[in-house]
Amino acid sequence: MSKIVFFCIPAQGHTNPTLGVVRELISMGHQVWYYSYDLLKEKIESAGATFVSCDTYDTQQKLSPKDATKIGKNMTFSIKILVETTLALGDVVCGHMEQLKPDCIVADSMAVWGKAIAVKLGIPFVCSTTTFAFNKYSARIMKQSLKDMFSMVLAMPKVNRQIRRLQENGYPFKNVLDIMQSDENTHTIVYTSPEFQPCADTFSDMYAFVGPSIRPSNSHVEKKKEILVYMSMGTVNNDMLSLYKKCISAFKATDYQLILSVGSLVDIKRLGTLPENISVYSQVDQIAVLKKADVFISHCGMNSVSESLYFGVPLIMLPQTSEQGGVARRVAQLGAGIVVKKRPSAHTLLHSVRELAGNPAYKNHAKALSAGFQKCAGAKGAAEKILQVCQNRNP
Repeated sequence: MSKIVFFCIPAQGHTNPTLGVVRELISMGHQVWYYSYDLLKEKIESAGATFVSCDTYDTQQKLSPKDATKIGKNMTFSIKILVETTLALGDVVCGHMEQLKPDCIVADSMAVWGKAIAVKLGIPFVCSTTTFAFNKYSARIMKQSLKDMFSMVLAMPKVNRQIRRLQENGYPFKNVLDIMQSDENTHTIVYTSPEFQPCADTFSDMYAFVGPSIRPSNSHVEKKKEILVYMSMGTVNNDMLSLYKKCISAFKATDYQLILSVGSLVDIKRLGTLPENISVYSQVDQIAVLKKADVFISHCGMNSVSESLYFGVPLIMLPQTSEQGGVARRVAQLGAGIVVKKRPSAHTLLHSVRELAGNPAYKNHAKALSAGFQKCAGAKGAAEKILQVCQNRNP
């Protein structure tokens, strides 16, 4: 029996893919501790792990909704938060690890503290990557805009100061790439397929492309029209009343069914009286909706895109961050969706949906990617990767 510790950031899209892996490990008789945040406690405990709260020691729970929108958009701010979290958790968690003596630490690629503690204490480490794996070859495909590159250059002096803070506390990071990416010698689980991952053949066998982790759904969604359009802008940066109003305006006089998930920050009453073909909710069972949907209008978070493609649903993509922009470009490169600007008009939304619904090529490309996802080893393959690392420590 192995002892395995997970670390993750307080984000649904980064946590959800790991829960199937946790269930798989526990079903095989292994012990799992999961360091995360109280808002995710119920989900993690329902997967069978021993939940350990980071809220007491960390600063992340103090972030305002306005601060949360800066993460992923502002590199300096993001690195500062990651470094401060690592320093806040470091001493306490290092003490826990020295007592627990885990066989392996599995940390989300953004949960820098997990990697830092593993490196500092010499504990075998597995990186859990819910976005694309990154190297010099995939970087060419997932090219950043000139604006992104210019912002990164301007941010580097401040970022380097944050790196020095880690170094002064005994964490052997040389630069920002040490923090933000895995090298060819790091065991890495990537929750996508070789077909969707850019330049998958350029990664070493240390990388396991296990496909998306799709949770089961028992909810029922009624499809009332020939074409069902689903729109969601994710669970974090979704306070977009103006965009939702445009979407309603676009589809109110059509024969399309629209299901709109707006999050908890938007007062649904402010959207006015809704026509019979449009339903608006604070949240929905996304898996249940995607099983019936024909088109998904999305912010292009990796988790949402993976779920959409798993069910063969092409996308209209409105990326809000550079990471989401990279995912959107990949979907467009593979012919499974259309990228539109951040603030599209009602006409653009309707025209784009008509193009997707009227051109079977988009659906066919989405189905091809779905087939690739379903060939992957999934949660079982991820669990086997982790246990391989544990066994290498304990031959």
